[in-house]
Amino acid sequence: MYGIGRFLSMVTNLMTVLGGLAIALMMLHITLDVASRYLLNSPIPGTISIVSYYYMVIAVFIPLAFAEQKNAHISVEVITARLPIWMQRNLERLSFLLSTVVFSLLSVRTWEEAEKKRSFGASVVQGSDAIPIWITYYVLPLGCGLMTLVVFYKLVSSCLGTKSGLDTFTAQADDLDANDGVKK
Repeated sequence: MYGIGRFLSMVTNLMTVLGGLAIALMMLHITLDVASRYLLNSPIPGTISIVSYYYMVIAVFIPLAFAEQKNAHISVEVITARLPIWMQRNLERLSFLLSTVVFSLLSVRTWEEAEKKRSFGASVVQGSDAIPIWITYYVLPLGCGLMTLVVFYKLVSSCLGTKSGLDTFTAQADDLDANDGVKK
């Protein structure tokens, strides 16, 4: 089980790097578009569509599993923190189960939608250019599928009581030395 968790962490981290690259490319693309618009009076064609349909979708859906891996999704524990530990663990397992079901259904449904968009070659027209967007519809089932795997792994690991192989370390401000950013 531990090895599976390590592998999932590696895949999730790699996908998150791709999401970060999409953000960096988006910033560069927009900067070049604005610069060419004002300096050369010639904007880059299709910028709005490429940012909306490519960069933003990748930046949002690809790192979804990363937040789950790091236990960084928003949670409110006002009531559950007062419950006995055994009940807290069972509620956590229930949430893993429900998340697995929901994200697996999302994965299947978004895959079907991506196949539909691919079948007729969905594109968006901006100016005189047609930009194919069907490709980006596959990002959703990829992100939701990875999220499903991470949550399902957490469920199985919790039920079996095994040590999780997921990389859950998150850099906290108090964990890092303020001068050099090195973990204490």
